Amino acid sequence: MPQRRPSPLHGARPRRDQLAQFATDDPHALDDVLPEDPAATRLRLLIVGVNPGLWTAAVNAPFAYPGNRFWPSLHRAGLTERSVDATAGLAQEDERALLDRGIGITNLIGRATVAERDLAREEFPAAGRRLVERLGRLRPERVAIAGIGAFRKAFALPRAALGPQDTSLIPDWPAGVRLWVVPQPSGLNAHETIDSLAEKWRAVWEDTAQPSSARGDRP
Repeated sequence: MPQRRPSPLHGARPRRDQLAQFATDDPHALDDVLPEDPAATRLRLLIVGVNPGLWTAAVNAPFAYPGNRFWPSLHRAGLTERSVDATAGLAQEDERALLDRGIGITNLIGRATVAERDLAREEFPAAGRRLVERLGRLRPERVAIAGIGAFRKAFALPRAALGPQDTSLIPDWPAGVRLWVVPQPSGLNAHETIDSLAEKWRAVWEDTAQPSSARGDRP
């Protein structure tokens, strides 16, 4: 497991007046949760967020903002054995448990912002191309992007819907890697609840038990 950088706040939750300092152009504001040697490690599912929020960057932990439904919904769906509290940082044992289950986490865009709306539209196509390039090295069996709006902009698919995707529409997408899009788990997404998010994550996780196709997947 790669060495995770210490939380910039040394294990403390950020105060509101501290958050602005994390709104930078640093493309590596948050450490990924990824195996140290992807070639020797089965990655059943690569979860891709949009970009880190300021709280997430402040504690160097994915989906860390209090009230984000990501971790509760993952636990309710059975992807984690316990409910992870990342609000002050991601515990080493929680990171190890994810990797032991074959779950990795990264982002489309690495720089931290207050919200997705603060990202420039032109950042998304470049982010989509970078993700496709990384898949050849990471070799996940499934990819789940958490955010339909970001997915549409990253891959120029304005009519895409939630759920499994037709990867033949994405240039150079690796054969046999199935792709899902799930909702943004932020508390700002009023269309979803922990239960509805868990239902979608459960469908993704159940799909990882199915054999991958050698051809581009179609939903």
